[in-house]
Amino acid sequence: MQADLYNSQGEKVGQIDLPDSLFAQPVNLALLKQAVDVYLANQRQGTHSTKTRGEVRGGGRKPWRQKHTGRARHGSIRSPIWRKGGIVFGPKPRSYRRLLPKKMRRAALKSALSLRAQGGDVLVVEGWKAEKPRTKEFKALLDKLPRTGKTVLFVTADYEPAVYLSGRNLPGVTVMEARELSPYQVLRHRQLILVQDALGRLEEVFA
Repeated sequence: MQADLYNSQGEKVGQIDLPDSLFAQPVNLALLKQAVDVYLANQRQGTHSTKTRGEVRGGGRKPWRQKHTGRARHGSIRSPIWRKGGIVFGPKPRSYRRLLPKKMRRAALKSALSLRAQGGDVLVVEGWKAEKPRTKEFKALLDKLPRTGKTVLFVTADYEPAVYLSGRNLPGVTVMEARELSPYQVLRHRQLILVQDALGRLEEVFA
């Protein structure tokens, strides 16, 4: 599997071989679905909460006597059938965290990378360094590269604050270091742009 190689000025200089251990693996759609579900579940805060009839304020006395009023029997104005009463089976704080075995996580990432490579949605840039955040320069580089979609995932070898700050305000662009890559992020973005050094880091961490 190969990808087009571009220099820091956005000019095509040739092609580069992508590691087969990451970009030439069979695509397991069922595993990708499972990995995305686990990722999204783990993003949930689980802080939602409702009050039961025992937690709602008020309702300490019986609203009216049991018999001979012509009205239905009630014991509390905070019963769930009353307005402003308690909630039956409402959500309570809980953890939605799910675990995916390490081998499955890596296999899912390889499937996602291979899917993008098969679609021709992977580009490699020789190296783009920014001493200071420069959104204008970063956007100029992206504009020179062929785009296959509106969303781009720009992957660096390590965390580079200047590159991250340069790209975070651009709509549809996400800057991420190689070791933080996940199947969800790869699938969420239509195109994958890798700094050349990031290939080695991906192979080192996930292969």
